Amino acid sequence: MTNNLIKHRGDTRMDDVIKKIFTVNLGVKKDETVIVFTDVAGPEKEPPGNERPKGEELREIAKAVARAGSTVCNTVYLEYPALGQHGVEPPVAIWEAAFGKAAVDKLIEAKLLGKILSKKAGADEIKAAGEIIKTVGSAPDAVIALAHYSTSHTRFRSFLTRKGARYASMPLFDREMLGTAMTADWKEVERRTMRLVKKMTGGDTVYITSHNGTSISFSIKGREVQPDTGIITAPGSFSNLPAGEAFLAPVEGTAEGTLVLEWAPTRRLAYPVELYVKDGNVVDISGRDPFADELRGIIEREPLSANVAELGIGTNDKAKRPDNILETEKILGTVHVAIGDNSSFGGRVSVPFHEDFIFFRPTMEVIKGEDKTEILIDGEPRW
Repeated sequence: MTNNLIKHRGDTRMDDVIKKIFTVNLGVKKDETVIVFTDVAGPEKEPPGNERPKGEELREIAKAVARAGSTVCNTVYLEYPALGQHGVEPPVAIWEAAFGKAAVDKLIEAKLLGKILSKKAGADEIKAAGEIIKTVGSAPDAVIALAHYSTSHTRFRSFLTRKGARYASMPLFDREMLGTAMTADWKEVERRTMRLVKKMTGGDTVYITSHNGTSISFSIKGREVQPDTGIITAPGSFSNLPAGEAFLAPVEGTAEGTLVLEWAPTRRLAYPVELYVKDGNVVDISGRDPFADELRGIIEREPLSANVAELGIGTNDKAKRPDNILETEKILGTVHVAIGDNSSFGGRVSVPFHEDFIFFRPTMEVIKGEDKTEILIDGEPRW
């Protein structure tokens, strides 16, 4: 680890912030076991563009987190080859480390693990796999997932949290976040997020507009509004770090409108990219930025990637950065909409892809029966 990775930033000690991941966010006890893992990119899976220099930095942060954890509890550090896309299941070796070899062998014997890893398992197969893990599998007390490519929307994560593990998902994390969004008052983030969850719960339809021409609506009827608070102390709890959002899976087939993208997950686009949405799916993409071609290629290869998968509303007042979606989507007063997989948080689409897009200064309303509830007006919270 380089000596300047943990350093002063104003009056905040970055090593203290790292240690608080264990002591405050996860509430780890000295007799507990925590797995810390990261992914390492080879040339064929190297992150694109300006993400490339950050790969080794993330690895060093993961090592620093594991070292800090070793002073608090039993910490296991793991690496695996990067998988090239958010939402892809981790490799078999990571499943073995988390659930034990006996459980993985049973999943392979039952011809279930291969289907899960390829996102081809049906509901009955997922249920059968869950039973094997429940009866045969082990689990760490907590996981800190510092892989570049997100494991949030994977069966691996959902099986672990169902088993009782606390799970901190930190894809794309970098050292700057230790001085920005990770300095939040987590109890206040929790209070703010839960107020928003309460205000949205029971809604029927969401309408979102933004100054850049974005205009989209979809049903949320029957879908659970879930909090991402950064407080991951209860068994089976799950959160990003940095945290701070309320999120849900829109009802499949209901989204209609246009999403105007000004930002890719880690950079500002040279030209806006427009996603045209009909019957819950992106049906056309236009724009001069190369990101438009990238998205077209993903959807052509995996048509389910076109699904409008997630709505999230940021609740972290310390989150500021627009160029890293892990922090960006937590910015107070923003909304983000994702396409792709939503099977791990209440939706019905399973695909090895999940990508979030941020919208600044949005206006958002929730319709409940005959009543209209304002959530954001030009980016100003109304809760």
